[in-house]
Amino acid sequence: MAKNNKLTFSPQKVAKSFLSALPERSRSVLKKRFGLDAGSPKMTLESIGKAYKITRERVRQIENSAISSIRKSPAFTAYKNVFEELKNLMHEYGGLVHEADFLEHLSRDKDFQNHVNFFLVLGDEFARLKEDDEFRHRWTVNKDLTDKIHESLRALYKSLTEEDLISESEMTVRFLEHLKTLVKDVRDEELAKRWLKLSKKIGKNNLGEWGISSSPNVKTRGIRDLAYLILRRHGSPMHFSEVAKEITKTFGKSANVATCHNELIKDKRFVLVGRGLYALTKWGYARGNVRDIVRSIIEKDGPQTKDEILKKVLRERYVKENTILVNLQNSKFFKKDKEGKYSVA
Repeated sequence: MAKNNKLTFSPQKVAKSFLSALPERSRSVLKKRFGLDAGSPKMTLESIGKAYKITRERVRQIENSAISSIRKSPAFTAYKNVFEELKNLMHEYGGLVHEADFLEHLSRDKDFQNHVNFFLVLGDEFARLKEDDEFRHRWTVNKDLTDKIHESLRALYKSLTEEDLISESEMTVRFLEHLKTLVKDVRDEELAKRWLKLSKKIGKNNLGEWGISSSPNVKTRGIRDLAYLILRRHGSPMHFSEVAKEITKTFGKSANVATCHNELIKDKRFVLVGRGLYALTKWGYARGNVRDIVRSIIEKDGPQTKDEILKKVLRERYVKENTILVNLQNSKFFKKDKEGKYSVA
């Protein structure tokens, strides 16, 4: 058993005492179900049933009966302090805790974690809330607090859009604002961060930025999504070869340069602004070639002089001035009036 400083008792010793009064098969079923033998993983009802050649429902009955017997045993009464200590630790960790995080907090040793999980199942003080579409597996010792945290997490999720990407500190502040209307005692940001992890609707990407967990900004699915995060972090146009290098460097995923170029040019989130440079549409860049940009400028601002058009196009595209002038001189698309201003033909 790994050494730990979180508990004052030996989980292995307490579990042995609890199991000692049970019949052999009941004891064996609990050991398999909760992984109480050193180095043994927890087993499913179905796998235990196959081992004993009985139905999974029969295994469940044996498990429930064994737990009931332990709760009525003298050993259970003798070790009441075990459950009180765990209850206090759970309160300190937030009252409502992410199952895996809480067990990891107590010890990284899997055997240790399995024993503590066994005690949480035994204790009347603890309620396990199974994973669902909104939240992960969690334990609570405070139902009222749990309901309020759930409500705050739902409100936080509804306040986000698919495009939102927020730093952890800002997301924590937003969450605390929702909590303040429901929970009077919000002790610190660390608690808020722990509660944020409970939500399956909200998550963070590989850069530590938070948003809606199903959005491509958080749940990245390929080169395009990774490129979006790279460009967003960079804050200005990048050459597609540099984007590919940064994807490999930042995320440890090999990104072929040519593939990166082909993927970006097909995605509306990106704009090729010239010379292999890509920008994000959300920065205000319009998609299209130089002629399209000239046309959109004239349609928006009215007839423009050559210098005015050059200045505005060069904000949008990294191209040579001559490329713009060649387009302006195409009489099929643009015409020049007596004042030297260009309009759409």
